[in-house]
Amino acid sequence: MTLKEIATMADVSISTVSRVINQNNTKVASKEVQDRIWKIVRETGYVPNLSARNLKSTHTQEQNNTSNKTMACIFARSSDTMNDPFFSQIARAIEREAFKQGYIMKYSFSGYDINDANTFRIITDNQVDGVAVLGRFDINLLNFIKKHYKYVVYTGLNTLNTQFDQVICDGYEASIYAVNYLYKLGHTEIGYIGEKNKEARYQGYCDALTQLNLPVKKENIISTKLSTEGGYHGVKESVKKDTNITAFFCANDVTAIGAMKALKELGLRVPSDISIIGIDDIDTAQYISPMLTTMHVPLEELGRMTAKTLIDRLENGKNLPLKVELPFHIVVRESCKARDLSKKSNTNFITE
Repeated sequence: MTLKEIATMADVSISTVSRVINQNNTKVASKEVQDRIWKIVRETGYVPNLSARNLKSTHTQEQNNTSNKTMACIFARSSDTMNDPFFSQIARAIEREAFKQGYIMKYSFSGYDINDANTFRIITDNQVDGVAVLGRFDINLLNFIKKHYKYVVYTGLNTLNTQFDQVICDGYEASIYAVNYLYKLGHTEIGYIGEKNKEARYQGYCDALTQLNLPVKKENIISTKLSTEGGYHGVKESVKKDTNITAFFCANDVTAIGAMKALKELGLRVPSDISIIGIDDIDTAQYISPMLTTMHVPLEELGRMTAKTLIDRLENGKNLPLKVELPFHIVVRESCKARDLSKKSNTNFITE
């Protein structure tokens, strides 16, 4: 398999294929084109020429070397592995970095699929030495991972109490920063939209309010799935409550985008009537109107470091668990503004 053949199969130019698999820039091609190219790479078992030149000796040895240069990826939090803007970008960064070092991402699947017969057959028929796990997982997936994989590296926003290596960006501290930012703008009635159970971002929200001597009000908290639908319906649910919320902290950007859509439908302007802040800084955040203020998570760096850590374990073994923490920072755009103290409340919802 050559770059030319991959380009023909993907219906793109050779230069596009080369840019996608050799550069760390996510904007070298559309998401659809990148996904199509990497799918072909996985299915054909294409390896970089440098790696191929090193595969010498007998045919059996070549096969062994190839099998020792494979890994897998599990989307623990997402049922849609291709369209999750947060974890899919991390996964592509993992695959690019692995590819550069002569490793192939042999397959990826969702943690929701572990009981699926076809998924199980893929795993048993395509053995790999290591796996990257994207997002926190429940006990069932934990047991599954322990049973089928020798080397595991987890990446996400929640620190886990496991013996796995971890590459994280601290969602707890990022949440505290986000709430404090809203407070500095004069907001004291800050709502939360997102998941609650074992979620560092929710705990950060609660602890930040406590540290600021603000009450944690049950009516200001909307527990919902992290999705555009979750954010949209979360705001709709908030309408039914008697609150004075002037700002929402959403546990990720897609939830914030859904919340903004609902606010617009309710006749509220962002940020004039209510402020919104998210976490992740996905590409879409800078293209919506108003542009979303958010906590930047270094997705590319999370992916690259996850791949490097896993490859190091595969090649050098493991002693003590390793934890790598990457920094976050705020990206101030248009969705937040200082509270207008002349108004009693900014949440004068227009109900249907």
